[in-house]
Amino acid sequence: MSSDERLQNPLTDALFEAVLLLRSKEECYRFFEDIATVAEIKALAQRLEVAKMLQRNETYTSIGEVTGVSTATISRVKRCLNFGADGYQMILRRLQEQIK
Repeated sequence: MSSDERLQNPLTDALFEAVLLLRSKEECYRFFEDIATVAEIKALAQRLEVAKMLQRNETYTSIGEVTGVSTATISRVKRCLNFGADGYQMILRRLQEQIK
């Protein structure tokens, strides 16, 4: 599955190319702290955790309790897991491979 063409433009390309230049977790912290608000970064982190929990078949109730996100956010992540661009699936696979 390919990415959404509405997202693709020179500015987004430049952002993603910049992200690909980050070499460590510390560099990620420094860059993201400058480019996004704390709330935006936390929201992205919560969505990734929601995806992990959905993959483990955890309930919406437990996901909400652990992450603090709404059921609407959980539903959106679930829809992306099932019908999205496979970005979550790709990252979840790679994270699992790192553990092995």
